[in-house]
Amino acid sequence: MNIEKVMTRDVEYCSPDTPIHEVAAKMKDLDVGVMPICENDQLTGLATDRDIVLKAVAQNTSMDTPISEVMTTDPVRGTVHMTAEEAADLMAEVQIRRLPIVEDGKMIGIVSLGDLAVTSQMEDEAGQALEEISTPSQPEK
Repeated sequence: MNIEKVMTRDVEYCSPDTPIHEVAAKMKDLDVGVMPICENDQLTGLATDRDIVLKAVAQNTSMDTPISEVMTTDPVRGTVHMTAEEAADLMAEVQIRRLPIVEDGKMIGIVSLGDLAVTSQMEDEAGQALEEISTPSQPEK
């Protein structure tokens, strides 16, 4: 199954100069854990709720700081030519829950483990990807 059949289109994004607090507010309003960061429709990074907490809040960074200071740069990308199975395999391999889909560098969608899981043909692949991604951390003793 082609990735276009399961990905979410019309993904909202922010620019690299958007202040952290605006990105966080937009994520809250959209009820998402990741915000693509694009410049001229080209994907330049991803800002996750984890990026904001660990790289900004925990470091006492001003919330007026541009998101480019704390975002994940050069994120793993999928292409419009991938199958859903290939996307699930890539997500498991690099241990990510969301995969931006690009065409010629332009952000055209995003696929999440949830998108893959709701497709009956993909339940096993999504489950396997989640299992590989969600390896619990072991506290140091």
